[in-house]
Amino acid sequence: MAKAITDANFAETLNTDMPVVVDFWATWCGPCKAISPIIDELASDYEGKALVCKCNVDECDDVPMTYGIRSIPTLLFFKNGELVDRHVGLASKADLASKIDALL
Repeated sequence: MAKAITDANFAETLNTDMPVVVDFWATWCGPCKAISPIIDELASDYEGKALVCKCNVDECDDVPMTYGIRSIPTLLFFKNGELVDRHVGLASKADLASKIDALL
């Protein structure tokens, strides 16, 4: 299961040696519901190698605003605390896994 991200714990979440993936989503978003099982699978697949997280944009204001999230789902990919990649919209598990693999 992907870790829940809030405005309060976002900075500490990035403070890791592992790559971090953050899925920005909302309960009313159809494509977000479609990609959610893939995000949870990736969280399991990469446990101990990468941190896969979810950020509900209806419950967080600061983080989505900081990173200019205008469409969801949006996935941000961080390495060493720095934003290195971004994906907007649906994607296959294989496509997302290859983005994570590139950060390992």
